[in-house]
Amino acid sequence: WYPYCVDSPLPAVRSCLLCEASLCDKHLRSHSKSPEHVLSDPSTSLEKRKCSVHKKILEYYCTEDAACICVYCPAGEHRGHQVEMLDEASEKKKRKLRNVLQKLTSKRKKTEERVRSLEERRKKAQEKAAGEAERVTALCTDIRRRVDDLEKKVLSEISRQEKEESLSLSARIHQLEIKKDELSRKMRHIEELCNMTDPLTVLQDPDTGDLCDPEEEGGDEDTGGHDKQPHDGDDLDVAVISHTLCDVISGIRSGIYVEGPADILLDVTTAGNNLLISDDLKTATWTREKQKRPETAERFQCNQVMSRRGFTSGRHYWDVEGSRSGGWRVGMCYPSIDRRGRQSVIGNNNKSWSLVTSNNNQYSVIHNSKVILLPDKISSYRFRICLDYEAGQLNNNNCKKFAQRPVTSQRGESDWLNS
Repeated sequence: WYPYCVDSPLPAVRSCLLCEASLCDKHLRSHSKSPEHVLSDPSTSLEKRKCSVHKKILEYYCTEDAACICVYCPAGEHRGHQVEMLDEASEKKKRKLRNVLQKLTSKRKKTEERVRSLEERRKKAQEKAAGEAERVTALCTDIRRRVDDLEKKVLSEISRQEKEESLSLSARIHQLEIKKDELSRKMRHIEELCNMTDPLTVLQDPDTGDLCDPEEEGGDEDTGGHDKQPHDGDDLDVAVISHTLCDVISGIRSGIYVEGPADILLDVTTAGNNLLISDDLKTATWTREKQKRPETAERFQCNQVMSRRGFTSGRHYWDVEGSRSGGWRVGMCYPSIDRRGRQSVIGNNNKSWSLVTSNNNQYSVIHNSKVILLPDKISSYRFRICLDYEAGQLNNNNCKKFAQRPVTSQRGESDWLNS
């Protein structure tokens, strides 16, 4: 509610603290200009602008009691206190408030930036989750398709083998039926001869002239030697099923191997003092100039550096590009690897595995100081290292497998050696 002039129905432009009246512009011109008539912004509560004890205008500020006082208050309860004019005290407080405002503005800006950053992270997390959900859905669809195809292929193979075996057994049964009928005929004829009383007829019978013991005839020779039982274990080729199943499992594993390359960053606190580490922590370069890094228990004395990243499970890969001149090593190690002496070099102990190259593009693998020379020379200086933690395999896309069981009970970490 806005105050009105005491002498007209117009909005007030100023208020006189002495008269306790609000005035419009017209009546303000005729109002007394004497100093005791203190004018202020229009107010509806002029009584609050006077001292509750002396009923005088509040003109001063007691800094000790943080209270607005009138001209008579310093002689009373505010005796001996430091007093300032209201305008002066107000300006001091405004300066403090502006400083606070500036700090709050800065904090709000930082908060807004943090909110934007978190919103971006949330958006990325949502996009990543959506992408992962889509990838998993596609993978599961592919797995179901492969399993369905496998089922059809295996059932088809079983059916084919069953038909083939059935035809073979039918032919054998037919041959045996013929053999049985022939044997029955001979048995009847022999029984008839045995029942005859005329010896001449028996002896002169043409069909028994070359009689011999059935055991001496070779027994089952006319069965083709196929006297095995139908279910002796050789009628179904399970190798076909096994190979098909292995192919499907291999394809599924390749589909879920990893979602992307591992982010490998070098740990400067482990870097030897003759190594330069790039600002992005991805490149290590040998230098003659000592880097004067502090000697700590984590730092290698030799020219190598460990990464910040460690692996405790899963399948991972990362890409490596080596120098085109000079030799270098790259591989994996446990974090408990020695940091002093020649035994600390990656591959020279039982806590690390390394892939090593020389100037003539000859690669070899080293573990516990045992060197295995790879048969083929490789001209490429860029390759991919793949780690299957659970399978205990370390592979290179050019050199194939170069470590078996590199990680068992401890945390594996990537190493880079530049010599």
